[in-house]
Amino acid sequence: MQTRREILKRSATVAGLLATTGLFPQYAFAFNKAAFDAKSVADAVKAFGGAAPVESKDVTLTAPDIAENGAVVPLGVATTLAGVKQMLLLVEKNPSALVAKFDVTPAIDANFATRAKMGQSSDVYAVAIMNDGKALFAKKEVKVTLGGCGG
Repeated sequence: MQTRREILKRSATVAGLLATTGLFPQYAFAFNKAAFDAKSVADAVKAFGGAAPVESKDVTLTAPDIAENGAVVPLGVATTLAGVKQMLLLVEKNPSALVAKFDVTPAIDANFATRAKMGQSSDVYAVAIMNDGKALFAKKEVKVTLGGCGG
């Protein structure tokens, strides 16, 4: 029967071995400052290596017509296209247009949902960046009500 002290000692030893062998990642997330500093949709797409965005029916954006609470606006992005590298959600009038970036691999479906904060009514964009650099988007205007009175 092992004591609590022995279990903690062995756990610390295993963690130390994993850290020295490089099995723990050095950085959990890659931060793209240019993308978060972008004030327009085109600049955010360019920061991720995409060309000028072109509207497409193959990219689907799910968003409410009217958001009663701008602090938690449900947004979704999806596509059935093959060769998608990244999916972006952008809110045009937010201080930072980029809301979310999703990396896509062949092992997963390109179908994502999240919640975003919107300070005012704005156009919302769902952008699919393809492996060849093409950028395809869908756009929808979302009206944010202030206190439930319209905005």
